[in-house]
Amino acid sequence: MFAPLAVYVKIMTQRSFFRVMAVGIIILLLIGITGCNGNGFFTKSPLTRSPSTEQPDAAMFVSKQAPVIVSMLVNPERLQAFERDEELSKIKTSLLANTRIDYQEDIKPWLGNEITLAVTDLDIDRDSENGQQPGYLMALATIQPEKSREFIELLFSKRALAGANLATEQYKGVKLIYDNQVPPNPSQKGEIKNQNSLAGAVIGDKFVLFGNDPKVLREAINNAQVSDLNLTSSSKYQQAIKQLPKKAQVFAFLNLPIVAKWQGLKPDAQTFDSQIISLVSNSNGLLAETALLAKDETLPSSAQLSQPVGALQYIPVSASLAVAGSNLSGLAESDLAQLWKQVTAVLSASEEDVISRLLPALAEVQKQWGINWREDIFNWVQGEYAIGLLPRGEQTTPDWIFVAEKSEKTPATISHLDELASSGGLSLNSFTLDKQPISAWTQLTAAVNKSTEAKDRDSFAIQAKVVGVRADIGNYEIFASSVEAINEALTAKKNSLIDSRNFQKSIAAIPQPNQGYVYIDWTESRDILERQLPILKFVEVLGKPFFQNLRSLTVSSYGSDTQLLKGGIFFQFNR
Repeated sequence: MFAPLAVYVKIMTQRSFFRVMAVGIIILLLIGITGCNGNGFFTKSPLTRSPSTEQPDAAMFVSKQAPVIVSMLVNPERLQAFERDEELSKIKTSLLANTRIDYQEDIKPWLGNEITLAVTDLDIDRDSENGQQPGYLMALATIQPEKSREFIELLFSKRALAGANLATEQYKGVKLIYDNQVPPNPSQKGEIKNQNSLAGAVIGDKFVLFGNDPKVLREAINNAQVSDLNLTSSSKYQQAIKQLPKKAQVFAFLNLPIVAKWQGLKPDAQTFDSQIISLVSNSNGLLAETALLAKDETLPSSAQLSQPVGALQYIPVSASLAVAGSNLSGLAESDLAQLWKQVTAVLSASEEDVISRLLPALAEVQKQWGINWREDIFNWVQGEYAIGLLPRGEQTTPDWIFVAEKSEKTPATISHLDELASSGGLSLNSFTLDKQPISAWTQLTAAVNKSTEAKDRDSFAIQAKVVGVRADIGNYEIFASSVEAINEALTAKKNSLIDSRNFQKSIAAIPQPNQGYVYIDWTESRDILERQLPILKFVEVLGKPFFQNLRSLTVSSYGSDTQLLKGGIFFQFNR
């Protein structure tokens, strides 16, 4: 889902004017649309793209072999209605701080309704001796071509005053202007040459193009003149574009095999060969949707849900993370698992099991009991299920609750768990909690009370450490990590997650039917997620306004096409 994040981080390492402009604008788009959504402005003035624009016109400049293209199909000035505490203006000023360019005077007058950024090539000069130098192309729609040309002249004249060597040329009827800022030691082995260069051109009366090398602009002009070369003639691109929601304001298209090569990734199996991601805002937040297109037909999607999962009635509203759906026996192969794996693999740069990484409390149970969640428990859950993590203040590992709908396999599974617990040295005990029978797996230890008198003998006390508890209630079996946790589950009907207005708003934004949810309360989960996914701290710095207002995020998958994995993440913001 978040593969573009790795792309943005990669681009951020390139020290150039183009990096400041290109990456800066992309961050501006994402933050500008979402970062000021804390006061409900979307309900007053919904932001939608021009109805006449179905796909970016600038795609004609981009090769079919390009790794990634990102487009915004609305003028940034339309974001001004959502500005709070001048955050948006501060971002614009910060991005252009070292360029001697004033957005209001130099860019705003001519900027149209499209901004597109593309990574056009993995290495412009195909020379491995000087390092990998990707080609970057940025296309800005213009509504005043003359103003655009004045901007190009102004920009490069200021770069010349700063010491750049300028050059111009006519290429197929288009005037190109570019400079060459060579680093101090260009001959040093492994040094990327010309990393600060910039090329610009105005194409007709519609676009201003920028590239980090004149070769990028020449290729863009070639692509526009020979339609078979550009992205618009790609069948997989056109197929992906059809998946865009009508109100998408920003989207990214990725050629996954080439992106994987660029990022040095070696996926075990290349199931999907392209991906499209879009952003759509509504009155409650922002929905980031993705569609991954498979090379061949995949397994049919798992059970589709058309209403909230009933098992969530036993998950307290205080849960920091909740996973809910149906048919746990097929979870590993489900679309939701595939989507979640995409998200966590990119953010963590690790192939470690998701349970071990983001649900450490459940992973600890596997170690203590010697069980395998999938084989010993998940496989018998064919109905509804819900898993919740409960934060415990200073306690590093949160409590957990696991709720599963009963089936004919339930009695045999419970007996199997008792056997595993016994073989692991645990004892089975029973007690009542507010008249509800409870079974507990405990670890007994003897504590020595040393006598202070020589004539007295030492005394011993038997202590029981609760490892897990279970309750049979109605149509569900409830498992928990502690007595406190199961008590919260049994009393959750008074204040359950499923009845929370915030949760209801989150799942209302997810299309139905779907295959369940992964719900994360950002405030409560932030510390846990940052420990497991350190890159989030870096992302938070880039998107400070976004994360300051973020309340929760909900991941889900939906659709039944066997050649398409479709899902989304809904971001809900504080009011």
